Amino acid sequence: MGGIVNQTPVPPLLFLFDMDEVLVHYDWRVRMEALAAFTGHDFTELRRRWWDCGNEARAEAGHYADGDAYLAAFEDAMGCDVPEAEWARFRGAAMTELPERIEAVRIAAEHGRVGLLTNNGPLAGRWIARWAPSLAQLFGEHLDTTSNFGARKPEPEVFTRALEHHGVPAERTFFADDMPINVEGARSVGIHAVLVEEHTDLRQAVRAFVAQQREASPVA
Repeated sequence: MGGIVNQTPVPPLLFLFDMDEVLVHYDWRVRMEALAAFTGHDFTELRRRWWDCGNEARAEAGHYADGDAYLAAFEDAMGCDVPEAEWARFRGAAMTELPERIEAVRIAAEHGRVGLLTNNGPLAGRWIARWAPSLAQLFGEHLDTTSNFGARKPEPEVFTRALEHHGVPAERTFFADDMPINVEGARSVGIHAVLVEEHTDLRQAVRAFVAQQREASPVA
């Protein structure tokens, strides 16, 4: 007689991914040049009016209630009307999907839930599915910006709130980001975090995590 198979469901694995420079290439210069041409402000002035004063960081941490509030504040800072479609076009034109990295998400989805965790505000959250259609197909309803969790990376709170949202413990969670400080933030709460650099094979990193989890929690 063969061994008895353990029918107890294995706790799900969670795979969280940053977006820019992890799953898509983001050329911020393309966006800023378009914004400069539209608003009449040069790069330095654009930075002063919105980014350097902390407005974008506040947006990423959930300061603005929704995309409309974000856009109203952005227009006020720019001193001119910026239609949402134009704001989105400038940002989307700066993004290019990275197929090999996105393949890593497909692999991860075979073994658990996949979710996005990107430092972005609520207006970006409305548009990610259109900017990067492959991400929408894979992540479904889990295209989360940090503004959804009221904190931004690398703050530990954003990671703990994401874990609570997904209902998966840190030790069963994988996270990939291109910024060392964000990787350390995830590791500080017990998440298995991987630093993504130019030549990182994210597919291999996902497979290694799955193998590690199988070794730690065999199903039979």
